[in-house]
Amino acid sequence: MASLLSDPLFEIFGRAPSANKNLYYFAVTKSDVIWRWWKISLRKVDRCSRPGEQRDSYQDFLDDRWLQSEVSMVFGRRILQYTKALCRGQYDYLDHLPDSLLLHILSYLELQDVGHLGQTSRKFRQLCKSEELWEKAVRRCCDTVSAEVSSLALEVGWQSIFFTNKLQLQKLIRRRRLRIKEHQEGQTCDPPGEGSETDQPSTAEVNSQNSSQLRCGTDTGFDTAGIDPVLIPGPELGSDSSNT
Repeated sequence: MASLLSDPLFEIFGRAPSANKNLYYFAVTKSDVIWRWWKISLRKVDRCSRPGEQRDSYQDFLDDRWLQSEVSMVFGRRILQYTKALCRGQYDYLDHLPDSLLLHILSYLELQDVGHLGQTSRKFRQLCKSEELWEKAVRRCCDTVSAEVSSLALEVGWQSIFFTNKLQLQKLIRRRRLRIKEHQEGQTCDPPGEGSETDQPSTAEVNSQNSSQLRCGTDTGFDTAGIDPVLIPGPELGSDSSNT
C-alpha cells in the first residue's frame, strides 16, 4: 500500500516569523527528511552565502530536537506533529493517493456516501463535484452514451445529466437540435456582415435555460428519492425514437 503513495509524502515552503527573513523548505520523502534554508540579509558577509541543506533519516529526525524546534518555529507545531507521525509510518493513505485512483474508488460509492465524503475535506469536496467523477457515474450506469448527450454535458455538466430523467433529456436534445438547425439556417440566409446576433440568445441565456429545464424541480444534491432514474441500462442514452 505504501508504494501507492506519492513522493514526497509532504512538502512545504515558508518564511520564518519576523524579524527573520530567511526562506525555508521542509519535506518528508519516502526515504528521508529534507530541511533547506536560504539566508536573506543585507549584510555583505551574507550576500555570497549558499543555500543550506540537511538530510536526515526518519529516526535521526525523530531524535533531532534542534531540527524539530526549527520546524515548529517556522511552520508551527501542527506541521511538526504531522510530519513526525509520517516518520513513524502513520500514513493517511486516502489523503496521499493520486486523484485518478481516488476518483476510481469514489465511482463505486453510493450517492449518499459520496455526499458524506464530500463534507470531510476540501480535497474530497472538489473530487466529489468533479466532472470526471459524474461522467464515470453516467457511463457506468448506461449501456452507451450518445455524442449528443456528451455535447449537452459540456453545456450543463455531467452531474445534471445524471439527475435528469429520460423524457426531459430527450426534450433537451430535441431543443438543442432545433437550436443548432436554426443557427445554421440563419448563417445561410443572412447576407455577409449582417448577422442576426440580436435575435440569437446568448450562451449564458442558453446555459441558464438548459440548467433550469434540467432541474425542473429535481433535487441536484445527493438525495435521489423521488427521481425517475435516467440511467437504467437499455437503449443508447440520448437516442431519439418515435415513441418518446
